[in-house]
Amino acid sequence: MKKVSFAEFGGPDVLRLVDAEKPHASPGRIRIAVRAAGVNPVDWRIREGQVLGAHPIQLPSGVGLDASGVVDEVGEGVEGVEVGDRVFGEGASTYAEFAVLSAWARVPEGLSFEEAAGYPSVVETALRVIREVGVRPGRTLLVSGASGGVGSAVLQIARDRGITVIGTAGAPNQDYLRGLGALATTYGEGWVGRVRRLGRVDAALDLAGSGVIRKLVELTGDPRKVVSIADLSAPRLGVRFSGTAGSVPEALAEAVDLITRGRLHIPVEKSYPLSEAAAAHIDSRAGHTRGRRVLLV
Repeated sequence: MKKVSFAEFGGPDVLRLVDAEKPHASPGRIRIAVRAAGVNPVDWRIREGQVLGAHPIQLPSGVGLDASGVVDEVGEGVEGVEVGDRVFGEGASTYAEFAVLSAWARVPEGLSFEEAAGYPSVVETALRVIREVGVRPGRTLLVSGASGGVGSAVLQIARDRGITVIGTAGAPNQDYLRGLGALATTYGEGWVGRVRRLGRVDAALDLAGSGVIRKLVELTGDPRKVVSIADLSAPRLGVRFSGTAGSVPEALAEAVDLITRGRLHIPVEKSYPLSEAAAAHIDSRAGHTRGRRVLLV
């Protein structure tokens, strides 16, 4: 099979499309013929050598956590899924023609493989940070960097739970945020004042790592009411950095429920062939994403 791999940490140029042996489904796992793989910021952070504690790897390494596809092999002890089923989920080295998943769910009716690949990690992350920041129904959550995949999920999940959301993003994404039910404003000079005019902030999430932690603490009045997934310096200001995944099977089950009820939709901003993984990483790292980026296999 073909898969994307890197033999050293570095920029996107270290990524190579190589020939590799197909992996096999160990007990409790399944193998899928990959149809699409989600591109997440953690992918290029790992490639750069930034995030190794929660994701220890051995070089050379594959890339990717999220994928959708058709079940090709079922490991010992796995029940409730058969060869030929359409699934999406999380695993390892998913930028490949075949990948092993450790958590999965059936693709909801009407959802394409391309769309499904964009959900697993972002929904798990969104559910985790909403829980960690402790925001309750009837309160207001500020989301800095709200137009990307995790932000799109946070806005919709929070609204489904009765939480008011203020989202910051670039000027071109203001209508997108409003369409997801958020009170929207732009980042940049004067953004704190613009947020204050939209209402009181009870809790805040930093999803973009753009140096806003101090201002988020100022707006909430308490570093314990702020969580970041993107700024590794957050703990120095008393703010929690959330980098360890929670229960992916539970997140997938909730994603299926939300999608089925029409309460969650994360658009795919751009798709790339597997051979253009480096371009996908460059675009992901540049930010300003509306929804998700995926690789098509």
